Amino acid sequence: MRIVGGRLKGLRIQAPSNLPVRPTTDMAKEALFNILNNRFDFEQIKVLDLFSGTGSITLEFASRGTSDITSVDLSYHCVKFLKESVQQYKLANVKVIKADVFKYLNTETKAYDLIFADAPYDNPKLPSIPDLVFTKNLLNNSGLLIVEHPSTIRLNHYKQFTEQRKYGYSSFSFFENLDKSENTL
Repeated sequence: MRIVGGRLKGLRIQAPSNLPVRPTTDMAKEALFNILNNRFDFEQIKVLDLFSGTGSITLEFASRGTSDITSVDLSYHCVKFLKESVQQYKLANVKVIKADVFKYLNTETKAYDLIFADAPYDNPKLPSIPDLVFTKNLLNNSGLLIVEHPSTIRLNHYKQFTEQRKYGYSSFSFFENLDKSENTL
């Protein structure tokens, strides 16, 4: 895992091999952050990283100066590794929570500017993530939800869907509060 931008750019982080994860590839992550770089001032946004795993996305946002990041994962070992990384690289702006993401979404009340969700590809609840986020109003008016998923799954039936970007077997689907925002990708 490599940090592709910000103050930690180029840093290689070696996660333990026994973590139950499928990290976002460096190529896909770099492409994603090129898109986001043109849309957000990272220092001004609140980010929610769901199914944070190794923390690759969390650490990327922190490296770029995001001041308010919440990371949620169910795996004790993933949470422990991310907390150790946050401490090692002195990233005071990251809050790491051990929780079932679907239960967390049902109880969360804070709204975010950007929500990134990278559920395990075999999780049958993966397609319901946009419903949960929009039903609970967890996205600010000009905010963006990004769901990483297998390219074989289509999430374009949601009215908030704006675009899908494919990177091999993985895709990013983008969602916005279209009725509240004029922004598009």
